[in-house]
Amino acid sequence: MDWFAKVFIRASLLWFVAGITLGLAMAIHPAWVIYRPAHAHMNLVGFVVMMIFGVGYQMLPRFFGHPIHNRKLAVAHIWLANLGLAGMVAGFFLAPSIGDASIPVTASGGILWAIGAYGFVYNMWRTFDAAESRRRLNEKQSESRKLPLS
Repeated sequence: MDWFAKVFIRASLLWFVAGITLGLAMAIHPAWVIYRPAHAHMNLVGFVVMMIFGVGYQMLPRFFGHPIHNRKLAVAHIWLANLGLAGMVAGFFLAPSIGDASIPVTASGGILWAIGAYGFVYNMWRTFDAAESRRRLNEKQSESRKLPLS
């Protein structure tokens, strides 16, 4: 398994633990429901989407039989996704106490996360395109090797 896929999967599990813990804290202290956006993002973006990224980086290139287009972009994605999500969660935690002053923190985190997600889409798209180009080239080569039946 590619190490960056493992990092995404491990990160998703850590975000899940954080989300579970915050959910439990909200159940014990109902007033903490003000942190629901942080809880939701930890679980949905942190756990679910990060898991999808990790499994996607591992499985999708193998389904298409072609190596990932850009491994460095995948590594950058790890940092962008996790730092971005941490920024969003921090902004959501700050919002109840500082109000609109938290917006730059939340927005900066969201921008970082989105840049990483766009990088994932680009990386996978280029991987798929390369696999398709190779498949077409192989088909042409196979057809050109066939002998005429006359």
